[in-house]
Amino acid sequence: MNGAESLVRTLLAGGVDTCFANPGTSEMHFVAALDRVDGMRCVLALFEGIATGAALGYARMAEKPAATLLHLGPGLANGLSNLHNASKSSTPIINIVGDHATYHRKYDAPLTSDVEGAAKPFSGWVCTSPNATRVAADGAAAIAAARTPPGQVATLILPADTAWNEGSGPAAVAEPRSRARVSQDCITAAAKALRSGKPAMMLLGGLALRQRALDLAGRICAKTGTKIMAETTNARIERGAGCVPVDRLPYPVDQARASLAGLKHVVLVASRKPVAFFAYPDKPSLIASEDTDFLTLARGEDDALDALERLADELDAQSVPSQAAKLVLPSLATGAITVATLSQSLGALIPENAIVVDESISSSAGLFPATWNSRPHTWLQNMGGSIGLGMPMATGAAVACPNRPVLNLQADGSAMYAIQSLWTQVREGLNITTVLFNNRSYACLRDELANVGAQNVGRKALDMLDLSRPDIDFVGLARSMGMAGARVTTMDEFNVEVARGLSTPGPYLVEVQIT
Repeated sequence: MNGAESLVRTLLAGGVDTCFANPGTSEMHFVAALDRVDGMRCVLALFEGIATGAALGYARMAEKPAATLLHLGPGLANGLSNLHNASKSSTPIINIVGDHATYHRKYDAPLTSDVEGAAKPFSGWVCTSPNATRVAADGAAAIAAARTPPGQVATLILPADTAWNEGSGPAAVAEPRSRARVSQDCITAAAKALRSGKPAMMLLGGLALRQRALDLAGRICAKTGTKIMAETTNARIERGAGCVPVDRLPYPVDQARASLAGLKHVVLVASRKPVAFFAYPDKPSLIASEDTDFLTLARGEDDALDALERLADELDAQSVPSQAAKLVLPSLATGAITVATLSQSLGALIPENAIVVDESISSSAGLFPATWNSRPHTWLQNMGGSIGLGMPMATGAAVACPNRPVLNLQADGSAMYAIQSLWTQVREGLNITTVLFNNRSYACLRDELANVGAQNVGRKALDMLDLSRPDIDFVGLARSMGMAGARVTTMDEFNVEVARGLSTPGPYLVEVQIT
């Protein structure tokens, strides 16, 4: 058994049974091992950023890591943007990167690079296997590292000769580490702040946005008269009927500051102190006022559900009536396409148990609130801010949950970063409906021009934000990769085509023309 097969068998023993790959020459022995060993699902991506983004979407829904397979330093570089997004959202990934044989690296061949140096800023754990007998043990360590709460990217670099030489056989994988239980002092301090009678808020993130945790947070806030909110972007939120509706902290700095104005206490539950996405002239980086007191009930790596259970007991909030949303479906909107009418129809159309992947960018804030009373669903967002995640994340989520419909709300500019995802979706027969909002621009950046105070903006600057001349034919691109689709210009057409996509097995694309 060579090193590559030892590694594959170790991954399977550790529960890692899916690999999103874009391999090259250095990885051929690993590819051959994937073929020899039963149990590993291999999904080919046509770009490394799709492989890493799909692994992110898979892990969020499967609640366990997938593996990637990337080709040397340049292949890793192509995948780094979505490894950044995984890192910022504490998503576990086993990131396997091939490298030149150990004895070949000194000759500085064309693809030679500092793979470890490239991986470190985006990985919580990095290791280069020195020889074939160490590969399996290093793989087991990578699995343990990736699963360390709250989750992280573990990058294992596999020189070619460590894959083809004789290995040790599979290595034992340690049991996942349990999440830490918060101290009673954290419970007592949070309860005191929420009982104080002063304006307070619970800011939720991470596992605090799952259904049971939301239910507890809703009861606590109803008992104490406390405001409740989620972070601006979140890895996964359970939403719709049966879930407590939670709005997100707005993205624009002024709106976010208004949401936190007057608060004396903010209790952080698997969340962080809110900061502006970017620096803006004459605006603060920290969103809350200086006299706001932040208390941490639970960190991202802690057992947030246990902390909320204990806090609810401390406040005698368990018996408070549920704050969960009821099922109230809006009517389908008709007429012109606007964010308001799109939101209304989406609220009616989201299927039971759907996974909504939101990379709608400038439309996102308007689409979110109107779906509180929709059928129960899960909502995924990009926490790292590096665009081009939506289509890959939808791909990985669909692989993880083949029996759940996936609805990808996708902006046009970010779609072009990973449009080849559609090919993988067709090849794998994934149940994904992509709703692509085409406004022929980087619309959010037009707003940012004003936000950063850029003056006297002319044609050259505006051209950098314009995606016309030529217009992109997304339906044509989808068809070129084997995917059916339709372009819509009215809400009546939108309702028909989105319903068609959601009811038809396999992937479908609806291009929404926004003027």
